[in-house]
Order: sequence, then structure tokens, then C-alpha cells
Amino acid sequence: MSLQAGIIGTGGVAGMGLLGVHDEGDIGTKPVQASHAGGYAKSDSVELVAVADINEEKLNRFGEVWDIPESGRYIGHEAMLETEDLDVVSVATPTFLHHDHVVDAVQLADPDAIWCEKPIASNVSDARNMVDVCSEAKTELVVNHTSRFTDNMRTLHEHIRDGLIGDIRSMTGLFRRELLRNSTHVLDTMTLMTDSRGQRVSGYLNGENDAVDALGADESVDDSGGGGHIIFEDGTFATVDCTVSRDESTYAYHFLGTDGRVEVNIVEGSWRYWDLVDGAHVEKELPDLEPDPDGYAKGFANAVEHIESVITGAESNRSSGEDAIRSLEIIIALYISDFTGGHVSLPLNRPLENVDVTSW
Repeated sequence: MSLQAGIIGTGGVAGMGLLGVHDEGDIGTKPVQASHAGGYAKSDSVELVAVADINEEKLNRFGEVWDIPESGRYIGHEAMLETEDLDVVSVATPTFLHHDHVVDAVQLADPDAIWCEKPIASNVSDARNMVDVCSEAKTELVVNHTSRFTDNMRTLHEHIRDGLIGDIRSMTGLFRRELLRNSTHVLDTMTLMTDSRGQRVSGYLNGENDAVDALGADESVDDSGGGGHIIFEDGTFATVDCTVSRDESTYAYHFLGTDGRVEVNIVEGSWRYWDLVDGAHVEKELPDLEPDPDGYAKGFANAVEHIESVITGAESNRSSGEDAIRSLEIIIALYISDFTGGHVSLPLNRPLENVDVTSW
């Protein structure tokens, strides 16, 4: 099968690299494999044929780096969607643009799949509309929560699903600020491991934001460091801390279940497992999990492979818009909780589903 793909947005995650994630000398000058374009480049069956951006200089720089012919470079996404025959459309633009770009992609290009960057949207109402529009058009909406596509996290999920630690009772997640831009990964992983939705949320914000410096943005946003407590529908209690800067932070999880526990540090590449034996936790080998420094980059290539399988019907969507709403509504609830000083119940309904948090 040969599928054609186009990307809306020619910034960092599209293929040009991000400050604090990739080598500074490579950003904007070399193809960065941990990206949408990098995922397509690794595929034998999906070809990147077109890109679009409103910034002509960025567009042409991207086109040169990724060998996109001038005929496949479009100033403005509408021209690309109306002209090209695209099977897959990547939406790699700032969060507040995701809704309009996904809806436009459905209405103007009618692709088989849309690969949208995380978080799915800036508010829950927009996210639900994106899901509804894609569902009505029979377009698969795949949200790029990368952990769902990395080999190690997929293996860990299989172990937990198969009862490695029994029923999860407590979870902790530690990552860097900001809540919407980064902790979406943490909360998505928590909803994945428990296969449950948040039910009650208590949040805290510290008002600190790294996005302007990290992304080279020219304006501030609402999104900030923060965290809080979440009680899931299955009774699991979770703590999330995304209050510190990238330089100070790590990326770690702890999952405690009725039959054992698992600790994961993504940065260090450590994966540890303790079996609960006669009331004591006994450390044992965790099979099939080894440090994988290229795991994040491989996640993009794995995502493209998965999208092809979804299009052909070989697999069901493992990172759907509905999945992404689970993490988004928790994050929005953390903001509402901090603002009101109270607990917030989920799911969010009108008017709270319209609360908008600006983020890059």
C-alpha cells in the first residue's frame, strides 16, 4: 500500500526540532527524526508529499531540509488540503489551532486518518467536536501521545493489563512544567494503564512557564507548572507533579497494585518491578524491558506504522480522540480547581467544558 501524507505546520515537532529536546545546532537546520516528518521518512508505505505553513520562510526551510519539492509547499493549509490527494494529514500546529485544522482537514481533504499533536485541544468542547466531526466522516483521529507508541511503554502496558501487579490502587507521575503542554503525557499514560477516567480532581498551579523560552514563542500563555490529585472511576488515587523546569525535572512513574509495584524512570531508562509475596515486596526481573535511548524517536515511526494498520483495518486505534479527552479534561479540571479552591467532578459539562487554557 502506498499512502500520501501532508503536514500542517512546519515547526519543531513537525520535523525541525525543539529547544531542550534536541541538539541546539540541529534545530531548524537538520532533519530531526523524532518528529512527524521523521516518522514518515522511516515508513515504506506512507510518503510525505506536502507541507503547509503561513510563514513562507519556515515553510521553505522545512521543504529544503526534508526534500519536499516546491510544488508540495503551500502557504496556508487550505491550499494544500484542497489540492493534494492526501490519505493522512498531520496537524503539528500550536494547541489552540488543533480544532480548526482538524475540522478543515476533514472537510477539505477527507483523509483516512488525521495524526494530531497532543494535547488534542485547548478546551474539552473543541476536543469533543473534533471527535464527532471525524467520527461522522469516518476519519480516524490519532492523537500523538508518544508513550502509546514507544516499545517499552507498550510492553509495560501489556504486563499491567495481564495482571503483573494486580489491580492498580495508586499512581504517581513526575514530569516538567507546563501542565497542558507536557503533563498530558503523564495523565494519558495513567488513563492508559488503569483504563479508567478521572472522577474527582484537586489542582495546584505555580504560574511558572518555560514555553516562551523553550519554543521561541513571542507571547505568553496561560499554561503553567502545576499538579494535583486525581481519583479515577475505578478508585485509583493518583498524584501528578509537573511543577519544576526542564533542567530540574525528571520523568518518572510509580504504579502500586494489589499484587506488586513498578517504578519507571524514562530519563534514566530504569524499569523496576517488585512482586508482593506474603506481605512483602520482593524485587524481580521485569522481562522484555531494557533502556532504550532512542525509544522516543522510534515512537514516531511506530505511530506511522500503526496509522497504516488502522487505515487497512489490521488494528484498532490505540490513541483515539476519546482517549485524549480523558487526559485533557483532567488537566482543565486542575486549572479550575486551583482557580476556585475546590474539587472538580468529571466529566466536565457546560459551561466548564468551554474553559480554555492557552498553550503552545
